[in-house]
Amino acid sequence: MDFDLNSPDPELLDRIKLPDELFKILLDIMKRLRSDGGCLWDREQDHGSLKKSLIEEAYETVEAIESGNPENLNEELGDLLLQVVFHGQIANEKGSFNTSSIIRTLIKKLLRRHPHVFGDNRAGSNKEILATWEDIKREERKNGKKNKDSIFSGIPKSLPPLHYAYEIQNRASRLGFDWDGPSDVYEKIIEELKELKEEVDRNNKEAASAELGDLLFSIVNYGRHLKIDIEKSLKDTGGRFIERFKLMEKLAEEKGLEFSSLPLEEKDRLWEIAKKRYYHEKDKNNMYNRSDQ
Repeated sequence: MDFDLNSPDPELLDRIKLPDELFKILLDIMKRLRSDGGCLWDREQDHGSLKKSLIEEAYETVEAIESGNPENLNEELGDLLLQVVFHGQIANEKGSFNTSSIIRTLIKKLLRRHPHVFGDNRAGSNKEILATWEDIKREERKNGKKNKDSIFSGIPKSLPPLHYAYEIQNRASRLGFDWDGPSDVYEKIIEELKELKEEVDRNNKEAASAELGDLLFSIVNYGRHLKIDIEKSLKDTGGRFIERFKLMEKLAEEKGLEFSSLPLEEKDRLWEIAKKRYYHEKDKNNMYNRSDQ
């Protein structure tokens, strides 16, 4: 089914069901946008200028997943796909690679890293699958162009710090370098907390900074051993703080008070009231949800 970019018909798009046809139209659109007669902004972009957009789109996709809204996720995945196509077109113009080579490289990697599906290997558990995965990646590092000589070499330094710490610990664990269980990590947290306090008391800011990093690293490790997503835990805490703070501001407004000018003692009092109201509303919503089931 031909789709004319000179007179695009959105209704025709709705009748096209095959993803390969739609993907070709997407590639043609990207090529047109980057052409001399296309969009000035799109023509001015390069790999570097799109870094921020790529990160933003990835985070917006995560938010869409957490929202549980399929329509939002559908749209955000499309925006994320656009970034791949955008970079592919830029690279094609430079003669370095193109969208086809991106897909081809990915397909080869998936086939190579899943010998238990596409080969003769057999894996009876996730542990065996991950062990094989690491062996294959180790060989790739030896033979690859990126000259990766360590299990940690492939971890992007631009990852958010908590994720970065988790990935370091997770990869070390795959090679058997790990604590036996959560209780051991908990003891390490207590140890790091004491060391931090000692450096703070000495007014040694540089050493305190290092000890604070050790403490946070251990806390991430504790969450990993408890199988708790520590990024989600921290994000949820931030969300709860915002909701309680908004309730506190509302309480002050209801009393005709200017929140910013209140003494700290009064703010603390409103905070405690807001906490109780927050959990009361939460319990009430949970009760309604249970009654609907």
